[in-house]
Amino acid sequence: MRWLFTPRGLFSATGFAALGLVAGGLILANTMNLAACPLCILQRMLYLLLALEAGVAWALAGAASQRRAAAFVMAATALTGAGIAAYQTWLQRFAKGVSCTADQPWWEGFVNWAGSQWPLMFEASGLCSEAGWKFLGLSIAEWSLIAFTSMTIAMLVALLRKN
Repeated sequence: MRWLFTPRGLFSATGFAALGLVAGGLILANTMNLAACPLCILQRMLYLLLALEAGVAWALAGAASQRRAAAFVMAATALTGAGIAAYQTWLQRFAKGVSCTADQPWWEGFVNWAGSQWPLMFEASGLCSEAGWKFLGLSIAEWSLIAFTSMTIAMLVALLRKN
């Protein structure tokens, strides 16, 4: 179990967790008929990016400078995801009935394009301010905030390790 706290272990755990969260989101969407919103899809994309980065980071973990660079990039990706999940959590708790944004920003257009390319994975048809489903009193966005925050902390640990 000690290997989990090595940089390679942290990269592996983060990558597998990210893939598991994407798979879980797809299963929930299809079995419970939940509609993903544009912010949900952005988070899904960031989880996939984290999984890809984790694979590269695992391969580069032998050299300290490469390991730190990979951990820094992954921490930045996870922190971005935490920011998006925090914004969505705020929308769900305090701005009920509001769209994701006032006008369509570039990223929403990107999500729409990605949804037309691969609807099963990236189609956004829900509202960002609707929680939809809760587990232990927390919405999917709140669980995602916890996951992204945990991944950010794990990558900071990998970044700051001496060995």
